[in-house]
Amino acid sequence: MAAVCQVTGAVPGFGNTISHSHRRNSRRFDPNIQKKKYYVPSLRRNVTLTLSAKGIKVIDARGIEAVVKDLLARGEKI
Repeated sequence: MAAVCQVTGAVPGFGNTISHSHRRNSRRFDPNIQKKKYYVPSLRRNVTLTLSAKGIKVIDARGIEAVVKDLLARGEKI
């Protein structure tokens, strides 16, 4: 599963781990991705979204209807 949030578009960041001796190794910073189900009254069905923790907060603030409308306008498959 790709570590990409459907709402915010959060993707992994890349950087280095630095040991005590200051040697550097490449690493990947993944966003906190969760699968979450929401009931969307306008579609009359449940929708499963892949969200970051911030994406869940966006849905809590704006509402699932507004977020789904934006996703459909972007052409994203739900």
